[in-house]
Amino acid sequence: MKFDVVIIGGGAAGLFCAIEAGKRGRRTLVIEHNAEVGRKIIISGGGRCNFTNTGTRPENFISENPHFCKSALAQYTPQDFVELVKQHNIAFYEKKLGQLFCRESSRQIVEMLLTECRRARVTVRTGCSVSSVRKDAQFTIETNQGEFTAESLVIATGGLSFPKIGATDLGYRIAKQFGLKLTRTRPSLVPLVFSGGADYKKLAGISVEAVVSTGGQSFRENILFTHRGLSGPAILQISNYWDKKRSVSIDLMPDENAGELFQGNRDSRQNLDNFLSRQLPNRFAEAFTAANFTNLPVNQISRKEQHHIAEMLNNWQVRFGDTEGYDKAEVTIGGVSTGELSSQTMEVKRVPGLFMIGEVIDVTGWLGGYNFQWAWSSGWAAGQAV
Repeated sequence: MKFDVVIIGGGAAGLFCAIEAGKRGRRTLVIEHNAEVGRKIIISGGGRCNFTNTGTRPENFISENPHFCKSALAQYTPQDFVELVKQHNIAFYEKKLGQLFCRESSRQIVEMLLTECRRARVTVRTGCSVSSVRKDAQFTIETNQGEFTAESLVIATGGLSFPKIGATDLGYRIAKQFGLKLTRTRPSLVPLVFSGGADYKKLAGISVEAVVSTGGQSFRENILFTHRGLSGPAILQISNYWDKKRSVSIDLMPDENAGELFQGNRDSRQNLDNFLSRQLPNRFAEAFTAANFTNLPVNQISRKEQHHIAEMLNNWQVRFGDTEGYDKAEVTIGGVSTGELSSQTMEVKRVPGLFMIGEVIDVTGWLGGYNFQWAWSSGWAAGQAV
């Protein structure tokens, strides 16, 4: 079966590329090994899909080449995607910081993409697994549903995150087959696990607004204590920059100078946990005090110890030994080196007709809709060129 374009991967990037290729009159096939397309879209954003971020800038992405994403993001912007969502009468709202979510269901985004595919006469095959890819005069893709040939082949297979919904390393294997360089991959936008046997299990489920910093990056959002470590938006964000060799600084009182708080209340007869609960959640103040300090009345705590407590509240140095892995990671950081690709079209420089888009590339966005915008933008760029 002959096509002009075959796209391996029916996720956000693959479907969007297919739509653009189809609009240009290219006979386009999308191959998806799952029983349905867009499974990661469906589960994203708590089932409401944080489909873009209106404040998207190149600075919101991590890559060995931080300039690579600029061209695609400029060619297809968040506002372009918002206009498409409006055309399909999908109600949405801004949660915070430019994050746009569906009011009803993330399935609306999948349905929108499938509707656009039908309009563009794109063929979509689900339950279709690729066994091999080769290139002679054209590309030949062997699958459990037969052999397909095409002038252009697009790899939109995503990363390794969420293996339970079908993530595989197929894209990386194809890249290696064609001799492409890969940057190191690891789970990201992922909860972190305490090192050294730190035990804060009693705090599990407690959320605190904090500023989390490492490697010159800081994020102010909530942290969430788990049975093994920390999660929550601020931790997921910092996981993009986390290095096992470095501690992470957490300011548990971002609006207060804890040292000044103690100085102004030196004579307080409140026990430390009750005193701290004026600024922090009560259960957190109790458990954090029990885990780290002696619970004395403030007026019985030495100035040296007060200074130590204040330092820990505004600059808690935390060591993490690991992440919670790909099962809990929203994205995979790293991937196909951007040095192998044209930033204008996503085409592999050394293999004409081969394109790489979306998460399989070494471009990773922050939490908050940025990775979906990269899917739309990189998919659109390739869709104009295949």
